[in-house]
Amino acid sequence: MREYLDSTHGAVQMALLPGYAPDLNPVEYLWAWLKRHALANFCPRSLTELKTTARNKPRSGQHRQSIVTACWKQAELW
Repeated sequence: MREYLDSTHGAVQMALLPGYAPDLNPVEYLWAWLKRHALANFCPRSLTELKTTARNKPRSGQHRQSIVTACWKQAELW
């Protein structure tokens, strides 16, 4: 690997990334919003209702630009 990287004369660079870094992933902030707001105090009557609601709530969040923007801005802070 080192030989290949050296042969590219800097055109290809390697970056070491942590194995798990939720703070660098904007979708983690969307999941946090989902848990704390969209599904907070939600008590489904069945697993089917939970599944349906859990799939539909993020879709509704996609149309709320403030939520999407907040998730990206939070990720940019890191």
